[in-house]
Amino acid sequence: MQKQCPECGKKIIGREDKKFCSDYCRNAFNNKINRDSKNLIRNTNNRLRKNYKILCDLNKSGKTKVTRVKLLNHNFDFTFFTSIYRTKTGNTYYYVYDQGYLPLENDFYLLIKKD
Repeated sequence: MQKQCPECGKKIIGREDKKFCSDYCRNAFNNKINRDSKNLIRNTNNRLRKNYKILCDLNKSGKTKVTRVKLLNHNFDFTFFTSIYRTKTGNTYYYVYDQGYLPLENDFYLLIKKD
């Protein structure tokens, strides 16, 4: 019995356990299966990358104070961060990789870079 490629339908030639006729068909088939999860991951990584770039651009010295409006004007998205650090004094730092921010009073934020 001849096996057919699940992607293009061509006859499969080669090893008995081979599932696809070519690497192209194998990749195309798997990309179709994983499209939804890959889009979520891609969009999340893109948003994290943008947030990271914004924090780097605004925090040249390693420790800077900015307003929430300034962050929002640069399209910073507060829902995307990679980790949270809570100090013993109760302060909560939000990090995007090694760039962090601490919410302060009056809509100010302290931007810091982790060494």
